[in-house]
Amino acid sequence: MEVKIGVQHAPRELVVETELSPEDFEAQLTEAVGSGGILAFTDTRGRRIAVSASKIAYVEIGSGSHGTVGFR
Repeated sequence: MEVKIGVQHAPRELVVETELSPEDFEAQLTEAVGSGGILAFTDTRGRRIAVSASKIAYVEIGSGSHGTVGFR
C-alpha cells in the first residue's frame, strides 16, 4: 500500500510503499502521535523509515496506482 507523509517545514512529502495493512499502519501512527514518539516502519524495499511524530503534518493512506499507463 502507498503512504504519503507530509512533514512540517519540508518542501516535499514522503511517498513510500509498505506491506502493512491500512489498519496496522494507522495503529502505529496513532500510537506514535499519542506518545509524541517516532513513527517507524519498513518499506517494501527493506528500508527503515522513521519520522518524528511531532513533525507530521498529514498522512494519506492509500492503495497506490499500480499499472497506470497513458492519459486519464
